[in-house]
Amino acid sequence: MITINSKLPTVGTTIFSVMSKLAADHQATNLSQGFPDYGTDEKLTSAINQAMKDGFNQYAPMAGYLPLREKIAEKMESFYNAKYHPETEITITAGGTQAIFTAINTFITAGDEVIIFEPAYDCYGPTIKLLGGLVKPFELQAPDYKIDWEMVKKLFSANTKMIIINSPHNPTGSILRKEDIDALIKLTKETDIIILSDEVYEHIIFDGEQHQSVALYPELAERSFIVASFGKLLHTTGWKVGYCLAPAKLMTEFRKVHQFNVFSVNTPMQVGISNYLKSSNIYHEIPVFFQQKRDFFQQLLSETKFELLPCKGSYFQCVSYRNISTEKDTEFAEKLVTEYGVATIPVSAFYSKNIDNKILRFCFAKENSTLEKAVEKLTKL
Repeated sequence: MITINSKLPTVGTTIFSVMSKLAADHQATNLSQGFPDYGTDEKLTSAINQAMKDGFNQYAPMAGYLPLREKIAEKMESFYNAKYHPETEITITAGGTQAIFTAINTFITAGDEVIIFEPAYDCYGPTIKLLGGLVKPFELQAPDYKIDWEMVKKLFSANTKMIIINSPHNPTGSILRKEDIDALIKLTKETDIIILSDEVYEHIIFDGEQHQSVALYPELAERSFIVASFGKLLHTTGWKVGYCLAPAKLMTEFRKVHQFNVFSVNTPMQVGISNYLKSSNIYHEIPVFFQQKRDFFQQLLSETKFELLPCKGSYFQCVSYRNISTEKDTEFAEKLVTEYGVATIPVSAFYSKNIDNKILRFCFAKENSTLEKAVEKLTKL
C-alpha cells in the first residue's frame, strides 16, 4: 500500500467543474462557469489559421512572441501611461491562472503570509498552501464588498510577503477606486511586500468608470505583478493565453519559475492574436459590448424575486435570494439546476470558511437568447 500525504487534503474538484457537469447532466442553461456561448470573431480565427499555414508551429520564445509583447507594451502606455519593456518586463503565459500560480511560486515560501480578499477566485488560496504559505483572508461584505483598509492593516505582520488584489472583482463585480489605491500605497510604503494584481477583467468595466490598474501608480507598479487575459478580452477562454507584467527585477525571477512550468505558450495563437490586434478596436468595443449584456440581463432579472447586487465590472452578476429561500446557497444552486434548469455558482465557494450569505453568481457572457431562456425559467421560482 502507498501512503499518500496530500498537500491539499481539503481540496476537491472546483465548484466550476461541479456545476458545469451538473448543468450538462440535467441539460440546464449554464450561467455558472465564466465562458461565452457565442462565436469568436472570424478575423481572429483566420489570423490564427494563417499563422499555422505560415509555419508558426514550433516553440515560441520562453518569454513569448516578441511582436505580441510589443503590442501589449503599446496598450499599457496608451491606457495607463505606463512603460513596460517588451523584452524584459512582459511574459506571455498559458492563461491568467498560470500567471497567478507562477507569480505566487516565485516569491512565497513556507511561513510567508499572503493577504487575500474573500470572496476570492479559487486558485489563490490553494497555491499559497501548496508552498507552505499562510493565507490571511479579509472577508468582504455584501452588497458593495468595499475594503476597510484600517481593518486590513491589522492582518499585517513581519511575515506578510504578498497582497493579492482583483479588480474588476470575480465573483462580485465590484471595482477598486482611487481611495483604495491610495490606502494600498500607504500600507505598503517602505515595505518589501509584493502585490499581485489580478486584472483579467480590466476592459470589462461599466458606467464610465476608470479601471484603477496598479500600472497607473509608480509606487505600486514597482512592487507589482499584473496579470491579464486574452481569453476574457477576445471571448476565447479555451485558448488559455494571458500575460504577466512586472518590473525587470521581478520579471527575471518570474521567468525562472515560468520556464520550468510551461516554458512557452502556443505559438500560432500568439502570432494570430498579435496580427489581429493590429487592426482591431477590441479594447474600446469590449466595455460597450458587455455593458449592453449587463443591462439586458439586469432588466430581465428585475422580473424575478432575486435582489440584484451592484455590478461595476467583470461579466458576473451576483444576486441575493433571501426573499425566495432560506436554503444553503449550495443546496439552492443545486435545486436551480435539477428543478428549474439553470446553473449558477454559490458564492460561499469563494470563501475559505464557506460563508453563506444567500448569494449566487450568474455569468452573463452569453447570447441574449440564452439569458432570456434562463430568466424565463427563474421567473417560475
